[in-house]
Amino acid sequence: MNIRIFSAREYNAKLKCTIHSSGKLGFTDETAKELGLSVESGIKFAMNDNDDLLLINCRTERDEDAFDVGKSGAYYYVNAKPLFDSLGLDYKNNVIMFDLSKVKHDSMEIYKLTKRSKPRRTENEENSNAEKK
Repeated sequence: MNIRIFSAREYNAKLKCTIHSSGKLGFTDETAKELGLSVESGIKFAMNDNDDLLLINCRTERDEDAFDVGKSGAYYYVNAKPLFDSLGLDYKNNVIMFDLSKVKHDSMEIYKLTKRSKPRRTENEENSNAEKK
């Protein structure tokens, strides 16, 4: 009988990223560590047959098809604004977040991006919330 044991470490990490209003995809600290992001690495995006958006992590090899990883302070990001625009993602009016889940693949480190979104607060909403405090 073959059994497969599931490791809590493999399923415990909450990997997330968010498209900022500038069109840059920002990674949480935990996600950046798990992906091993650095300014030397790159990120590719792809779609599968089910139209799932996929992230391909290029940890070490330089690839001209990959988006460069940038760093601002302690945070890592990818400037994928033109891609998100072409996919019709309305990140200016909505906060668009993705949960990352690893996809089994023989040779590449691939993550499925599961989208969540909510309307972005307007300046009036932010000001009225600040006045209430």
